[in-house]
Amino acid sequence: MKINKKTHKSIFDIRYSIFNTSGQLLVEMIIIMALMALVIPTLVTGFVSTREGRAQIGQRFLATALIQEEKEAIIVLREAGWANVATNGTYHPAISGTTWSLSAGSESINGFTRSIVIADAYRTSTGSGSLVTQGGFIDPSTKKVTYTVSWTQPRSTSLSVVGYISRRDNLSYTQTTEADFTAGTQSNTTVTNIQGGEVALGAGGGGGDWCAPSSSITQYDLPKSGVANAVTAIEGRVFAGTGSNSSGVSFADVVFTTDVNPPQITSSKTFDGYKTNAVFGESNYAYLATDSNSKEVVMLDLNQYSNPPTNTKYLEVGSINLPGNGSGDSIHVVNNKAYVIGGRKFYIYNLSSDRTSATLQNSGGYSLSGKGKKVVVGSGGQYAYIMTSATSNQFEILDVSNATNPTRAGQITVGSSQAGVDLSVTSSESVVYVALAYSAGKSNVYKIDTTNKSSPQAGLGYSTSSMNPKAIATVTGNRLIVVGTGGTYQYQVLNTNTMAMCNATSGLTYSAGVNGIAAVLQSNGDAYSYIITGDSNAELKLILGGAGGQHASSGNFTSSIFNAGYQTAFNRLSATVSQPAQTTVKIQLAVANPVSGSCTGSTYTFLGPGGGSGQYFTVGSDPTRIVATVPVLSSGSYSNPGQCFRYKVWFTSSDSSASPDLYDAAVNYSP
Repeated sequence: MKINKKTHKSIFDIRYSIFNTSGQLLVEMIIIMALMALVIPTLVTGFVSTREGRAQIGQRFLATALIQEEKEAIIVLREAGWANVATNGTYHPAISGTTWSLSAGSESINGFTRSIVIADAYRTSTGSGSLVTQGGFIDPSTKKVTYTVSWTQPRSTSLSVVGYISRRDNLSYTQTTEADFTAGTQSNTTVTNIQGGEVALGAGGGGGDWCAPSSSITQYDLPKSGVANAVTAIEGRVFAGTGSNSSGVSFADVVFTTDVNPPQITSSKTFDGYKTNAVFGESNYAYLATDSNSKEVVMLDLNQYSNPPTNTKYLEVGSINLPGNGSGDSIHVVNNKAYVIGGRKFYIYNLSSDRTSATLQNSGGYSLSGKGKKVVVGSGGQYAYIMTSATSNQFEILDVSNATNPTRAGQITVGSSQAGVDLSVTSSESVVYVALAYSAGKSNVYKIDTTNKSSPQAGLGYSTSSMNPKAIATVTGNRLIVVGTGGTYQYQVLNTNTMAMCNATSGLTYSAGVNGIAAVLQSNGDAYSYIITGDSNAELKLILGGAGGQHASSGNFTSSIFNAGYQTAFNRLSATVSQPAQTTVKIQLAVANPVSGSCTGSTYTFLGPGGGSGQYFTVGSDPTRIVATVPVLSSGSYSNPGQCFRYKVWFTSSDSSASPDLYDAAVNYSP
């Protein structure tokens, strides 16, 4: 039998292949078993760890909930009273009736241990009051609270959270009445009672009170029987124009003494020949705006006379003939320049040193919005403020720095179709007050912010209540006087902070009406208003003003001492103030410990926000409030926490018509 070699080979190969495959499988099985020996423990451990991790996450979740419960308990207790959380120690929350309480020590609850640790909180010694973890000074109104929960299964773990709580039941002490402030110490300040009690600038010493005026402390019968209709004044002298009809003199110069109170009239000189519409006076010259077509302005030398040797009638030395036909309606002189309104035109003239001649600067004049009523030029000679009888854009501001070409800086319509009457410009030129014709149900006296000359802004308004205004004047201490005819009060005193009458007694009645007003602050600090009335027997009347005393440009007020009765932390002071333009008000604080049990003998060091004696608390975003954090530090006689507290307020004003005010001050402290 033949054997097929190819077939035989195939069988051999198959046997070899089977044998060879069996060996390979054995090797692979060995390798797999080795790998399993390595992997299975890891897999088992992973499975176990996953189950344990899930359990740990669950424990942490429960612990977080327990801490949150501790926090809520502390907040509830703090709101119920600081004494509930004021004692340092280790506690745990417990239910007491329907609310929370603290029990001493930690507690175990469902496999957890939890505690609340209450400790002192410290603040920096720099006066900033920042919390620090070490050093600094204890703040009795703040506590550091550490909330902790720990557990042992599935493994030992602890979770802690640190927070701070502040007391909500602090006490406060407030000074706000006249009696409160009178108990303090004034230095060039005065205490008034216009709005329940306030402190303002004023040198004190028995002056008058604008808001409680007397109808007249001195009065004078001007020559002849003409109706007085124009008045201006400088210290010791009143210039009156009384020639609105032929029965009066054109001009009267009444001289007063200034070193006695009330001032006494010592002499009177006159000038006649014209009907006077307005008057302006300096120490050596007087200027009359008249109704003469050829002499709309008449200039008088107050050192020359037309009737020597009697010398009671002044000499006319020069005049101005305005272009066209008309009359002179208002005049103001600054730096040898005369600013004149005639009808609807505004003119500027250069004056010779002896006032014998005048040269027109702006040929053709400047056209106004209406018939001019009043012009006032700032002391710097840059801006002219003009009121016209127009019912729109009654108030205009002109840039007159270039006398040959005055230009409009700004203008504004005030009121509601009411003609302009008069204006009064504060010395800082940042505020102008305007009077309009009275109209029932409408404001007719306005405060205008002129800080931005190109965009004057009308502020608060006031109604004169049936009185028809004739003139207004700003005076010291944030007061404005409006005079006129008709109504109940022909002399009304307003508080410019509120644009309302100071009080029910700040108006005076003159049945014959008041036609004009001028106000003077004398060099000795006394303040007066001079009014001309329709009283034919005593047209000129002098009224003593002030803010309960003489005016002062700077001063300070130191509060009376507040004795808390025990050592405490003084936290902050909040004061209500007013700070008109060109004024400042700032505060410093002092905390001290008693001497022999008394705060009276303590030394008080006043500090500002950085704990420095040269630093001050001032108004912030709210211009009516000063909020001051009491510095927490101990240096020299200053010590907070302490028992004795005072504050000191500093006032300044560069505008004689404006004063900053303090209305109340409240200090917050921790019992």
